[in-house]
Amino acid sequence: MAEARSAGARIRSEVDGAVAVLTLDRPEKLNALDQTMMAGIEAWVEATEADRAVRAAVITGAGEKAFSAGGDIAAWAGLDPVDFMRGWIRTGHRVFDRLARLRQPLVACLNGHAFGGGLELAATADLIVMEAHGRIGLPETGLAMVPGWSGTQRLVRRYGSRVVKRMALAGEMFGAEEALALGLVDKVVPKGEGLAAAKALAASIASRGPVAVQVTKQLINAAEGEEEAAAIESVAGALVAFTHDLKEGAASFREKRPAHFEDR
Repeated sequence: MAEARSAGARIRSEVDGAVAVLTLDRPEKLNALDQTMMAGIEAWVEATEADRAVRAAVITGAGEKAFSAGGDIAAWAGLDPVDFMRGWIRTGHRVFDRLARLRQPLVACLNGHAFGGGLELAATADLIVMEAHGRIGLPETGLAMVPGWSGTQRLVRRYGSRVVKRMALAGEMFGAEEALALGLVDKVVPKGEGLAAAKALAASIASRGPVAVQVTKQLINAAEGEEEAAAIESVAGALVAFTHDLKEGAASFREKRPAHFEDR
């Protein structure tokens, strides 16, 4: 039985067994992202990270047309350059970085088009399911803008510079089958079947050893340059946490005496 949860305005969330689902709920605006939605996404990450019963997650959009058309122009068009940089670009980077580094594997369900910031959002996921009618692209330069939420960084690390240049410089948009052939998405399903497919994939992930899955995700992220320093330190910290040395070091501190470490 799925448990519905409040996640703020224009965001819906639920937990179905061991799978958390986040839905961008602004279909009348093609799920375009504004500051309120970004705050909701960040709050959802916080809650999902803390829920030990959740082993995998899904992010999708409401409606049939779009996963997300990207950043809402009305939300940023009136900002001055400083506020645009500090309050829009940096906020987006912070939120998307947290999504990409979510301890649970994340599956994106592209229930329709993913353009600009919507594609950058999808790229934070570990796996992507796309419905057959959707298209993806980075149209920013056609608006005299540059991709601002890691389209020139995370997308290049994950998909390669040449295909990103086709989208960002030449304005190419790819349908689902071409996106699959280029490695931009992992699975294509008929219209209306994306969420079920994404949930099934997340449930399969959730059935595996949770600690091994989370550590493996972190190591793969490190190989991509996503969180290399954190991965090294967290794995090293977990290793020494089980040693006699740490127990002795902690005991000596509590007992205010010199530590007596065993020879190795």
